Amino acid sequence: MFRINAENLSKAYSDKPAVSDVSFEAVSGQITGLLGANGAGKSTLIKMLAGVITPDQGDATLNGCSITANRHLAQNQIGYLPEAASGFDNLTVHEFLVFSANAHGLYGSAMHEAIENCLGMLQLGDARGELLSSLSKGWRQRAWLAQCFVHDPPIMFLDEPTDGLDPLQKIAIRSLIKSTGQSKIIIMSTHILEEAETLCDRLMIMHQGRLVETGATSDFTDKNGRLEASVTSLTRQR
Repeated sequence: MFRINAENLSKAYSDKPAVSDVSFEAVSGQITGLLGANGAGKSTLIKMLAGVITPDQGDATLNGCSITANRHLAQNQIGYLPEAASGFDNLTVHEFLVFSANAHGLYGSAMHEAIENCLGMLQLGDARGELLSSLSKGWRQRAWLAQCFVHDPPIMFLDEPTDGLDPLQKIAIRSLIKSTGQSKIIIMSTHILEEAETLCDRLMIMHQGRLVETGATSDFTDKNGRLEASVTSLTRQR
């Protein structure tokens, strides 16, 4: 079983707290939705967990590997989709996946097999030779999702994974996330409550940088399976 243990994670920018004293646990076989208003600290928390930024206080272990003391080892275990992912515009989709695979120690036949699997899984075969800079927002989002999957990590941090996708693409990606979450740890932020209702086994709700509530999704839904009332109540100004 894969496991994340986060303890007292905190981060401030220019002395303004972005995330304050966040602690939680997550295990494989669960998709955890990270909910909250803009500026609640969701992306900052994901960046700390992914080793992109260093916590001011606290730590997290990914399968026992510290994100502060052993950042590179921890990062080898994760797939990370940043919010509004961009960059690497001078690479084709195939070159981008080669770069991502190499960064996680995949080479040769194993790399080529993994890339072909990802191109098929994300329906990117027709775009393999296209520059990232030439892709529409939806196609570019799928290319960035592919780099999360190419090394088959046990842990995935996805920041707004369906952002920019058309309705049919959203359905396909949600199905992929749902099936992947059966064997991995997935923590995903979303502004789409219906997405959290259908995809997530557990929820972490943030407000003003703090984790105000966590639990099974069913703990937050009303009799119709909707989250709006409880999420609104937990994230209104206090």
